[in-house]
Amino acid sequence: MLIAISDVLTAEQVTQMRAKLDAAEWVDGKVTAGYQAQRVKDNQQLPEGHPVAKELGDIVLGGLARSPLFMSAALPLRVFPPMFNRYTGGGQFGTHVDTAIRQLATTGQRIRTDISATLFLTAPEEYDGGELIVEDTYGNQSVKLPAGHMVLYPATSLHKVEPVTRGGRVSSFFWIQSMIRSDGDRAMLFELDQTIQWLAVELPGSPLGVSLTGIYHNLLRRWAEM
Repeated sequence: MLIAISDVLTAEQVTQMRAKLDAAEWVDGKVTAGYQAQRVKDNQQLPEGHPVAKELGDIVLGGLARSPLFMSAALPLRVFPPMFNRYTGGGQFGTHVDTAIRQLATTGQRIRTDISATLFLTAPEEYDGGELIVEDTYGNQSVKLPAGHMVLYPATSLHKVEPVTRGGRVSSFFWIQSMIRSDGDRAMLFELDQTIQWLAVELPGSPLGVSLTGIYHNLLRRWAEM
């Protein structure tokens, strides 16, 4: 399930974050890549634990908490602290799959990466290339969103970032451990939740909405990991 989420951050937040990121010291992105990914990764990122990454990561987490669509689609149990990367001068990230388990540098807590997220911090007209390509059952999906918008996709997906041939592509990236491990089950619950919300607007007070809400929560009780 690939879902684009609009306006996770405001234009003002994006501008403030970009100013801090532009002034920060970046390192080779290979420092957080696994063995296979290191061979195809060519970008820069802020080190884990960098003060700017922590400050801006908290802003990202605040945006997620205010997004009903994110909550409905991800059903988050844990969110890996947001990180930040930059692609310039032909930088790219070849086809790879994300590491299944990430460990927090601060606490050692392990997080299963069910969902991958990319939050764009540069407008599409600021750079050429840089599309996120996600392989799914319907073929390759190309994603290049406005600044402040985010895409969620299964961490099990093969994906890549095309070379950036002009300008720079700056984004936040992170992973979510969902209460619902299966992408198929999450997709079903998401569709059900969206239908319930639609009924609440179009047919307020409908017994059908009450019935579907009961089914939704009973499925959540059955499948959720806490």
